[in-house]
Amino acid sequence: MPIPVWQRFLGLLVYVLPWSDAIPFGSHLMGQFPWMQWLTLPALPLVLLERGIPFGNLLVFFLLFLAVVRNSNVPYFLRFNTLQALLVDIIVVLLGYAFGILLQPLSSGLMLRTLSSTVVVAVLAVVLFAWIECIRGREPDLPGLSQAVRMQLY
Repeated sequence: MPIPVWQRFLGLLVYVLPWSDAIPFGSHLMGQFPWMQWLTLPALPLVLLERGIPFGNLLVFFLLFLAVVRNSNVPYFLRFNTLQALLVDIIVVLLGYAFGILLQPLSSGLMLRTLSSTVVVAVLAVVLFAWIECIRGREPDLPGLSQAVRMQLY
């Protein structure tokens, strides 16, 4: 049975969450390539919402997890993509904390800029792949993450 268009569109939207959390990693990269700032536009409403509400990141996370992933009335395609996007977001947030703690002394070093740019490019590649697969009506198969998502949803 083909996936309806509205499910494909909503599947696209949930991947904006990890992208919005990866954008701060790209400040050096976007300074070097100003055209990349256009890639931040899809995440702008979510960034404004998260910054406008106290603990906005956490609230959006729990809202998606409780209202979508744990709700058996929501179609499987949406639950799958939402949980996968949340797992990617957890990885991005943990990388942000690790960079803040471990790489703080190197705040202006080449290594920090290189690692930050790598995180942004990797998250952008994951998000673009997920968007393309959602448009095609297929589950984005990310190694390791997709298996964990399937185990949680069954």
